[in-house]
Amino acid sequence: MAIDYPDRATDAASAPPTDRDETAPPRREPGRRREVLRPVVLLLGAFLFLFPFYYMLIGSLQAEPDTSPKGLVPTNGITLENYSEINGALNLGRSLLNSGIFTGGVILCTVVFGLLAGYALARLQFRGRGTVFALVLLVQVVPFHLLLIPLYVLIVRSYGLADSYLGMILPFAINTTAVFIFRQFFLQLPDDLFAAARIDGAGELRILWSIAIPLVKPALLTTVLLTFIGPWNEFLWPFLITKQAGMQPLAVSLANYISNVAARAANPYGAVLAGACVLAAPAVTLFIVFQRYFQTSDLGSGVKG
Repeated sequence: MAIDYPDRATDAASAPPTDRDETAPPRREPGRRREVLRPVVLLLGAFLFLFPFYYMLIGSLQAEPDTSPKGLVPTNGITLENYSEINGALNLGRSLLNSGIFTGGVILCTVVFGLLAGYALARLQFRGRGTVFALVLLVQVVPFHLLLIPLYVLIVRSYGLADSYLGMILPFAINTTAVFIFRQFFLQLPDDLFAAARIDGAGELRILWSIAIPLVKPALLTTVLLTFIGPWNEFLWPFLITKQAGMQPLAVSLANYISNVAARAANPYGAVLAGACVLAAPAVTLFIVFQRYFQTSDLGSGVKG
Protein backbone atom coordinates (compact mmCIF):
# COMPACT_ATOMS: atom_id res chain seq x y z
CA MET A 1 0.00 0.00 0.00
CA ALA A 2 1.48 3.32 -1.09
CA ILE A 3 1.55 6.30 1.27
CA ASP A 4 1.31 9.74 -0.26
CA TYR A 5 3.50 12.27 1.59
CA PRO A 6 2.56 15.93 1.22
CA ASP A 7 4.76 17.98 -0.98
CA ARG A 8 7.08 20.09 1.12
CA ALA A 9 7.31 22.73 -1.56
CA THR A 10 3.54 23.03 -1.61
CA ASP A 11 3.42 23.39 2.18
CA ALA A 12 6.08 26.05 2.11
CA ALA A 13 4.19 27.93 -0.58
CA SER A 14 0.92 27.76 1.34
CA ALA A 15 2.49 28.89 4.64
CA PRO A 16 1.67 32.50 5.61
CA PRO A 17 4.44 34.95 4.72
CA THR A 18 6.45 36.48 7.51
CA ASP A 19 8.18 39.87 7.55
CA ARG A 20 10.51 39.05 10.41
CA ASP A 21 14.15 39.45 9.62
CA GLU A 22 16.20 37.02 11.66
CA THR A 23 19.33 39.16 11.26
CA ALA A 24 17.66 42.44 12.41
CA PRO A 25 18.28 43.56 16.01
CA PRO A 26 15.32 43.21 18.41
CA ARG A 27 13.10 46.23 18.64
CA ARG A 28 13.03 48.18 21.89
CA GLU A 29 9.78 48.24 23.70
CA PRO A 30 8.10 51.64 24.26
CA GLY A 31 8.57 51.26 28.02
CA ARG A 32 12.34 50.93 27.66
CA ARG A 33 12.41 54.01 25.46
CA ARG A 34 10.51 56.03 28.05
CA GLU A 35 12.91 54.88 30.76
CA VAL A 36 15.81 56.24 28.73
CA LEU A 37 14.16 59.53 27.81
CA ARG A 38 12.82 60.32 31.28
CA PRO A 39 16.21 61.03 32.94
CA VAL A 40 17.26 63.12 29.95
CA VAL A 41 14.10 65.25 30.12
CA LEU A 42 14.40 65.63 33.90
CA LEU A 43 18.06 66.61 33.61
CA LEU A 44 17.21 69.21 30.97
CA GLY A 45 14.41 70.60 33.12
CA ALA A 46 16.72 70.80 36.14
CA PHE A 47 19.31 72.65 34.09
CA LEU A 48 16.76 75.17 32.84
CA PHE A 49 15.49 75.69 36.39
CA LEU A 50 18.95 76.18 37.91
CA PHE A 51 20.35 78.33 35.11
CA PRO A 52 18.99 81.68 36.47
CA PHE A 53 20.55 80.94 39.86
CA TYR A 54 23.87 80.09 38.23
CA TYR A 55 23.77 83.24 36.10
CA MET A 56 22.94 85.35 39.16
CA LEU A 57 25.77 83.86 41.22
CA ILE A 58 28.39 84.11 38.45
CA GLY A 59 27.38 87.69 37.65
CA SER A 60 27.71 88.69 41.29
CA LEU A 61 31.30 87.38 41.40
CA GLN A 62 32.60 89.06 38.25
CA ALA A 63 34.87 92.08 38.53
CA GLU A 64 33.58 93.63 35.28
CA PRO A 65 30.03 93.52 33.89
CA ASP A 66 29.59 91.11 31.00
CA THR A 67 26.04 90.43 29.80
CA SER A 68 27.13 88.49 26.71
CA PRO A 69 27.07 84.68 26.57
CA LYS A 70 30.80 84.76 27.34
CA GLY A 71 29.92 86.01 30.79
CA LEU A 72 28.59 82.56 31.68
CA VAL A 73 32.19 81.47 32.23
CA PRO A 74 34.18 84.02 34.26
CA THR A 75 37.48 84.69 32.50
CA ASN A 76 38.57 87.82 34.40
CA GLY A 77 38.67 86.18 37.79
CA ILE A 78 36.26 86.03 40.71
CA THR A 79 35.91 88.75 43.29
CA LEU A 80 33.74 89.67 46.28
CA GLU A 81 33.92 93.41 45.62
CA ASN A 82 30.32 93.49 44.46
CA TYR A 83 29.16 92.25 47.85
CA SER A 84 31.29 94.90 49.56
CA GLU A 85 29.81 97.53 47.26
CA ILE A 86 26.20 96.57 47.97
CA ASN A 87 26.91 96.26 51.69
CA GLY A 88 28.40 99.72 51.85
CA ALA A 89 25.50 101.25 49.96
CA LEU A 90 22.65 99.46 51.73
CA ASN A 91 23.91 98.16 55.08
CA LEU A 92 22.94 94.57 54.29
CA GLY A 93 22.88 93.56 57.93
CA ARG A 94 20.21 96.09 58.82
CA SER A 95 18.15 95.30 55.73
CA LEU A 96 18.33 91.57 56.44
CA LEU A 97 17.27 92.20 60.03
CA ASN A 98 14.26 94.19 58.85
CA SER A 99 13.31 91.42 56.43
CA GLY A 100 13.73 88.82 59.17
CA ILE A 101 11.55 90.71 61.68
CA PHE A 102 8.89 91.37 59.04
CA THR A 103 8.86 87.75 57.83
CA GLY A 104 9.04 86.26 61.32
CA GLY A 105 6.14 88.38 62.54
CA VAL A 106 4.00 87.40 59.57
CA ILE A 107 4.78 83.69 60.05
CA LEU A 108 4.01 83.85 63.78
CA CYS A 109 0.66 85.57 63.24
CA THR A 110 -0.21 83.28 60.34
CA VAL A 111 0.45 80.13 62.34
CA VAL A 112 -1.33 81.29 65.51
CA PHE A 113 -4.44 82.66 63.84
CA GLY A 114 -4.46 79.88 61.26
CA LEU A 115 -4.41 77.19 63.95
CA LEU A 116 -7.16 78.83 65.97
CA ALA A 117 -9.42 79.55 63.02
CA GLY A 118 -8.77 76.19 61.33
CA TYR A 119 -9.52 74.28 64.54
CA ALA A 120 -12.71 76.25 65.15
CA LEU A 121 -13.97 75.69 61.60
CA ALA A 122 -13.14 71.98 61.71
CA ARG A 123 -14.01 70.86 65.26
CA LEU A 124 -16.37 73.35 66.86
CA GLN A 125 -20.09 73.40 66.18
CA PHE A 126 -21.56 76.90 65.98
CA ARG A 127 -24.15 78.70 63.91
CA GLY A 128 -22.81 80.17 60.70
CA ARG A 129 -19.74 77.96 60.47
CA GLY A 130 -20.37 77.17 56.82
CA THR A 131 -20.85 80.86 56.02
CA VAL A 132 -17.58 81.77 57.71
CA PHE A 133 -15.73 79.10 55.74
CA ALA A 134 -17.32 80.34 52.53
CA LEU A 135 -16.06 83.85 53.33
CA VAL A 136 -12.57 82.43 53.90
CA LEU A 137 -12.65 80.89 50.43
CA LEU A 138 -14.01 84.13 48.98
CA VAL A 139 -11.18 86.21 50.44
CA GLN A 140 -8.67 84.06 48.58
CA VAL A 141 -9.92 85.30 45.21
CA VAL A 142 -9.67 89.00 46.17
CA PRO A 143 -6.34 90.48 44.93
CA PHE A 144 -4.27 92.11 47.65
CA HIS A 145 -3.54 95.09 45.38
CA LEU A 146 -7.26 95.90 45.41
CA LEU A 147 -7.02 96.61 49.14
CA LEU A 148 -3.86 98.70 49.09
CA ILE A 149 -5.52 102.12 49.25
CA PRO A 150 -7.97 101.37 52.11
CA LEU A 151 -5.23 99.53 54.01
CA TYR A 152 -2.84 102.45 53.57
CA VAL A 153 -5.44 104.95 54.81
CA LEU A 154 -6.38 102.73 57.74
CA ILE A 155 -2.88 101.79 58.94
CA VAL A 156 -0.91 104.93 58.11
CA ARG A 157 -3.41 107.74 58.61
CA SER A 158 -5.81 106.26 61.16
CA TYR A 159 -3.41 104.19 63.27
CA GLY A 160 -0.19 106.12 62.57
CA LEU A 161 1.86 102.97 62.03
CA ALA A 162 4.05 104.23 59.19
CA ASP A 163 7.73 103.25 59.41
CA SER A 164 7.01 100.51 61.93
CA TYR A 165 7.22 96.74 61.94
CA LEU A 166 3.65 96.43 63.15
CA GLY A 167 2.42 98.46 60.20
CA MET A 168 4.21 96.12 57.81
CA ILE A 169 2.96 92.95 59.51
CA LEU A 170 -0.73 93.74 60.11
CA PRO A 171 -2.05 93.31 56.51
CA PHE A 172 -0.47 89.84 56.35
CA ALA A 173 -1.27 88.71 59.89
CA ILE A 174 -4.16 86.46 58.81
CA ASN A 175 -3.60 84.17 55.85
CA THR A 176 -6.73 82.47 54.57
CA THR A 177 -4.67 79.81 52.82
CA ALA A 178 -3.21 78.78 56.19
CA VAL A 179 -6.71 78.66 57.69
CA PHE A 180 -7.83 76.41 54.84
CA ILE A 181 -4.83 74.06 55.19
CA PHE A 182 -5.22 73.68 58.95
CA ARG A 183 -8.97 73.12 58.68
CA GLN A 184 -8.54 70.32 56.16
CA PHE A 185 -5.89 68.61 58.29
CA PHE A 186 -8.00 68.88 61.44
CA LEU A 187 -10.95 67.32 59.62
CA GLN A 188 -8.88 64.20 58.93
CA LEU A 189 -8.21 63.51 62.61
CA PRO A 190 -10.39 60.82 64.26
CA ASP A 191 -13.38 62.14 66.19
CA ASP A 192 -12.73 59.65 69.01
CA LEU A 193 -9.59 61.53 70.08
CA PHE A 194 -11.48 64.74 70.69
CA ALA A 195 -14.46 62.98 72.27
CA ALA A 196 -12.21 61.13 74.73
CA ALA A 197 -10.39 64.33 75.66
CA ARG A 198 -13.66 66.16 76.29
CA ILE A 199 -14.89 63.29 78.48
CA ASP A 200 -11.71 63.61 80.54
CA GLY A 201 -12.53 67.26 81.11
CA ALA A 202 -10.01 68.89 78.75
CA GLY A 203 -10.89 72.31 77.37
CA GLU A 204 -10.70 73.24 73.72
CA LEU A 205 -7.37 75.06 74.04
CA ARG A 206 -5.92 72.10 75.92
CA ILE A 207 -7.14 69.72 73.22
CA LEU A 208 -5.69 71.96 70.53
CA TRP A 209 -2.29 72.23 72.22
CA SER A 210 -1.86 68.66 73.46
CA ILE A 211 -3.67 66.58 70.84
CA ALA A 212 -4.35 68.46 67.61
CA ILE A 213 -1.11 70.36 67.03
CA PRO A 214 1.25 67.36 67.48
CA LEU A 215 -0.79 65.46 64.88
CA VAL A 216 -0.73 68.24 62.26
CA LYS A 217 3.00 68.97 62.20
CA PRO A 218 3.13 68.36 58.40
CA ALA A 219 0.51 71.07 57.93
CA LEU A 220 2.41 73.35 60.30
CA LEU A 221 5.64 72.98 58.34
CA THR A 222 3.85 73.38 55.02
CA THR A 223 2.27 76.62 56.23
CA VAL A 224 5.61 78.00 57.44
CA LEU A 225 7.35 77.23 54.16
CA LEU A 226 4.57 78.63 52.01
CA THR A 227 4.23 81.73 54.18
CA PHE A 228 7.94 82.50 54.33
CA ILE A 229 8.50 83.22 50.65
CA GLY A 230 5.70 85.81 50.44
CA PRO A 231 6.76 88.41 53.04
CA TRP A 232 10.46 87.75 52.44
CA ASN A 233 10.13 88.88 48.84
CA GLU A 234 7.35 91.41 49.45
CA PHE A 235 8.10 94.79 47.92
CA LEU A 236 4.99 96.88 47.29
CA TRP A 237 3.50 97.20 50.79
CA PRO A 238 6.81 97.83 52.65
CA PHE A 239 7.73 100.31 49.93
CA LEU A 240 4.52 102.26 50.54
CA ILE A 241 4.65 102.24 54.32
CA THR A 242 8.37 102.78 55.00
CA LYS A 243 10.18 106.00 54.14
CA GLN A 244 13.17 105.67 56.47
CA ALA A 245 16.04 103.65 55.01
CA GLY A 246 16.69 102.03 58.38
CA MET A 247 13.24 100.42 58.39
CA GLN A 248 13.15 99.08 54.84
CA PRO A 249 13.43 95.32 54.13
CA LEU A 250 16.07 94.09 51.73
CA ALA A 251 13.74 93.91 48.71
CA VAL A 252 12.86 97.61 49.08
CA SER A 253 16.47 98.59 49.75
CA LEU A 254 17.59 96.84 46.56
CA ALA A 255 14.94 98.65 44.52
CA ASN A 256 16.05 102.00 45.95
CA TYR A 257 19.66 101.12 45.22
CA ILE A 258 18.85 100.35 41.59
CA SER A 259 16.99 103.64 41.21
CA ASN A 260 19.32 106.00 43.05
CA VAL A 261 22.82 104.60 43.58
CA ALA A 262 23.53 101.90 41.01
CA ALA A 263 24.46 104.34 38.25
CA ARG A 264 27.43 105.61 40.27
CA ALA A 265 28.79 102.17 41.18
CA ALA A 266 31.86 100.69 39.53
CA ASN A 267 29.96 97.54 38.56
CA PRO A 268 26.25 98.22 39.16
CA TYR A 269 25.25 95.05 37.33
CA GLY A 270 27.33 92.85 39.61
CA ALA A 271 26.28 94.75 42.74
CA VAL A 272 22.60 94.29 41.97
CA LEU A 273 23.14 90.56 41.36
CA ALA A 274 25.06 90.34 44.63
CA GLY A 275 22.10 91.84 46.47
CA ALA A 276 19.77 89.42 44.69
CA CYS A 277 21.96 86.51 45.84
CA VAL A 278 21.76 87.70 49.43
CA LEU A 279 17.98 88.04 49.13
CA ALA A 280 17.54 84.57 47.62
CA ALA A 281 20.00 82.71 49.88
CA PRO A 282 17.74 82.31 52.98
CA ALA A 283 14.77 81.10 50.96
CA VAL A 284 16.85 78.60 48.97
CA THR A 285 18.55 77.35 52.13
CA LEU A 286 15.24 76.90 53.92
CA PHE A 287 13.72 74.85 51.13
CA ILE A 288 16.85 72.69 50.78
CA VAL A 289 17.02 71.95 54.51
CA PHE A 290 13.31 71.12 54.82
CA GLN A 291 12.87 69.56 51.38
CA ARG A 292 12.22 66.07 52.73
CA TYR A 293 9.60 67.30 55.18
CA PHE A 294 8.04 69.53 52.55
CA GLN A 295 7.63 66.58 50.20
CA THR A 296 6.04 64.41 52.86
CA SER A 297 3.57 67.14 53.75
CA ASP A 298 2.03 67.27 50.32
CA LEU A 299 -0.76 69.79 49.92
CA GLY A 300 -2.87 67.11 48.30
CA SER A 301 -3.35 65.51 51.70
CA GLY A 302 -4.52 68.83 53.07
CA VAL A 303 -7.26 69.54 50.55
CA LYS A 304 -9.00 66.22 50.73
CA GLY A 305 -12.70 66.88 50.70
